[in-house]
Amino acid sequence: MEQQKFKKVMNAGDVLVMAFGAMIGWGWVVSSGKWIQSAGVLGTIIGFVIGGVMIYFVGLAYAELTAAMPQCGGEHIFSYKAFGTIGSFICTWAIILSYIGVVCFEACSLPTIIQYVFPGFLKGYLYTVAGFDIYATWVLAAVVSSILITLINIRGVKAAAILQTILTASIAIVGIFLVAASIINGSPSNLEEQIIVGEGIIGSIKNVLSVAIVAPFFLFGFDVIPQTAEEINIPLKKIGRILLFSIICAVAFYALVVFAVGYAMDIQEITVSSAETGLVTADAMAKVFKNKAMAKVLLIGGMCGIITSWNSFLIGGSRAIYSMAEFYMIPHMFARLHPKYQTPVNALILVGGLSVISPFFGRSMLVWISDTASFACCLAYCMVALSFVVLRKKEPAMKRPYQIRHYKLAGILAVVMSGIMVVMYLLPGSGYTLLTQEWGIAVGWALLGICFFIVSKRKYKNKFGRNEDEKIMDTYASQGDRNG
Repeated sequence: MEQQKFKKVMNAGDVLVMAFGAMIGWGWVVSSGKWIQSAGVLGTIIGFVIGGVMIYFVGLAYAELTAAMPQCGGEHIFSYKAFGTIGSFICTWAIILSYIGVVCFEACSLPTIIQYVFPGFLKGYLYTVAGFDIYATWVLAAVVSSILITLINIRGVKAAAILQTILTASIAIVGIFLVAASIINGSPSNLEEQIIVGEGIIGSIKNVLSVAIVAPFFLFGFDVIPQTAEEINIPLKKIGRILLFSIICAVAFYALVVFAVGYAMDIQEITVSSAETGLVTADAMAKVFKNKAMAKVLLIGGMCGIITSWNSFLIGGSRAIYSMAEFYMIPHMFARLHPKYQTPVNALILVGGLSVISPFFGRSMLVWISDTASFACCLAYCMVALSFVVLRKKEPAMKRPYQIRHYKLAGILAVVMSGIMVVMYLLPGSGYTLLTQEWGIAVGWALLGICFFIVSKRKYKNKFGRNEDEKIMDTYASQGDRNG
């Protein structure tokens, strides 16, 4: 049996903050007002609960599969067992695009928030890309941040987890301050006319569902847990529980923020804030503390959210690339581990390098990449859900330390829910249909994948995906005996 390559250094707390931090980005700062205007305070909370249930069913599939196959690569391993080399390549190639897209987008989001906190931040105009003006200070902040986060990750997942814990704690503290101050200084009268927004019952249901449909896209990120499964030092059964708990925590966080904003500001104030700054959550923070400086404190919390998401997806992307390279599906050089820190150094440099380059293309262009990445993530989720269903029939005797009940119903719902998210990007008029530029990125990424597939298969011949099934089964048997 192959010896463990990664250091098992992550404890239960590290795993939780890694997943939770990935799901809590910048959306809670900029989108809460829009959600409340669309569906009302209670309507938004109901919508997020519904969206959370959609993601939870996908999470159930991930929870069982991760505990059963605790190997670096997550989706790569699950889909290989279910569909073989081609299915595994498609699924993993899609999730890699998802991770890279988020990392590059967050690299550009961070200096944008710095601009909100320090209005005079932008200096040294360089050029304009797709209507977005690029400044020297903006690029410098993004590049330096990218290098620092990449270096931290090269030094080990534990170092990255410590950073994640500090930043996630900062987000939690800011959120607690907002909710507590809102309860103390807010008023139930502010909820009038914005409990549930809509004309009649049908209109209200439509508006609630409009939030429910978009909510899952703010809950991506729990899937970084299976990517780091080999580096987690807790019983396998507990991994699945933490994964699911992280989804519940993220839904609760979004729900509490929405309640706090609606309890602090009435419908007119939210409308004005949305039109003037677009930072409704920050304006709510300033109002309940009766101090405009507190708006910047909340924005710093949002900045922490960007970094936690960025950090988690950098970890996930590098492990997915490593997993493919380890089995010769892409250049094997990306399977190299750092001799001292035992991290996939070349894969980290690749993803980190792309995040260094990305600011030079401007934030507008990266919105296209981010949207395409979300579509790729939904596709990977759907393939994992299908893998879960297939493996229950194909491998009924597989050791499953975390085994979910009513697997047929859960599996069908996971496939349907993730399938709906995929269809939203393809269906005209859904509000999430891919733009022409985004289709170009998706097709270009697919063609690049086909090239890697063909070239790697010709170059590595019998090594392409070699002995993977045997290696996986050996790993399951060993770890199942120890941790089951």
